[in-house]
Amino acid sequence: MPAPKNTFKQALKDGDPQIGCWLGLADPYIAEISAGAGFDWLLIDGEHAPNDLRSIVAQLQVIAGRPAHPVVRPPIGEVWMIKQLLDAGAQSLLVPMVETAEQARELVAAVTYPPHGLRGVGSALARASDFSGIADYLTTARDEICLLAQVENQKGMEALDDILAVEGLDGVFIGPSDLAADMGYIGQAGAPAVKTAVLDAMERIVDSGKAAGILTLDTELQEKCRDLGATFIATDIDVTLFARNMRASAERAGTLRKG
Repeated sequence: MPAPKNTFKQALKDGDPQIGCWLGLADPYIAEISAGAGFDWLLIDGEHAPNDLRSIVAQLQVIAGRPAHPVVRPPIGEVWMIKQLLDAGAQSLLVPMVETAEQARELVAAVTYPPHGLRGVGSALARASDFSGIADYLTTARDEICLLAQVENQKGMEALDDILAVEGLDGVFIGPSDLAADMGYIGQAGAPAVKTAVLDAMERIVDSGKAAGILTLDTELQEKCRDLGATFIATDIDVTLFARNMRASAERAGTLRKG
């Protein structure tokens, strides 16, 4: 029996656009609701959300029973951290702050078993192998791992073509917020110069044959990226959705005080 089919990775290969949502509330209930809402993929955020390995596992478990595909973002692309997430059952990883082709090659090695990579062999203990229930896991796991690099500063943008040439990397995601800050537009991801840089990167990624992705709440930018061929686009964030609607609800309810 081989490793489970990564339908998200296959969809990206097929050029089938995948629409996603960011999960930053670090809660299985929220993850379960989100996974049944109709998104194609959900990003479990370990970089800017209060997630640890156990909370990530809990979210992977509840999402597994729903149609959406989980993508996990570690805080940083450390080999040991990637090993833990893969063993926990994550098949798709989005690694932040990738700045060089050498770094991208190290990430490819981190998701690949020896003799071609560095991933530690401990699948007998792992949820990924269904706790040794998947007999061919070790020999088939790599084929189903989707590795995505997040490029989000000027150094990474300058090295983008070299990063795109790295074999074993499935896609590149552009982070507008960090890029805006590095370009001198902190808090202004919608600045024209930032948008121009983002769209130029999208074209370069698509032209390379790799999957292009982005998180943006700007609907116009979402559509422009889609039209350029971006195939994984996150359009919202659970934290901002909840906060925005809670504030609106409280404001509406506050009118009762005036009655």
